[in-house]
Amino acid sequence: MSGRLNSAQPYALGLFRIVVGLLFACHGAASLFGVLGGASGSGGTIETGTWPGWYAAVIQLVGGGLVMLGLGTRAAAVVSSGSMAYAYFKVHQPGALWPMENGGEASAMFCWAFLLLAFTGSGAFGLDRLFARRTSEQEQAAAERQTPVAA
Repeated sequence: MSGRLNSAQPYALGLFRIVVGLLFACHGAASLFGVLGGASGSGGTIETGTWPGWYAAVIQLVGGGLVMLGLGTRAAAVVSSGSMAYAYFKVHQPGALWPMENGGEASAMFCWAFLLLAFTGSGAFGLDRLFARRTSEQEQAAAERQTPVAA
């Protein structure tokens, strides 16, 4: 059974990345554009340039979109994880120690999910793999075209 699960790992990781990225991007879109219930469920938006909410929403939208597409996954995941760690420790944690008490469950879960993606990469279905494959094929073709110099 482990063999089957291991062979499916890149696909499960790819689906995990897509879902986490989509959910994160939806948070950013809600805050920036007032869609999906708006900022904090109020139907409104965050005023442009306000610290830290507007910047966090931009990171959520862009970082979530990049992670969802699997484009620059590791870098986008590191930035997204860091923003959620900041959100947890600066916004939620002063209210109470545990996420269940301070409303920081989403921040904590996103932080750890993105940290996992930073270490594992995009998995299957990511544009990272498509570009990496294309680059390695081009490098192989270039290496084959080079002729050795005869001495």
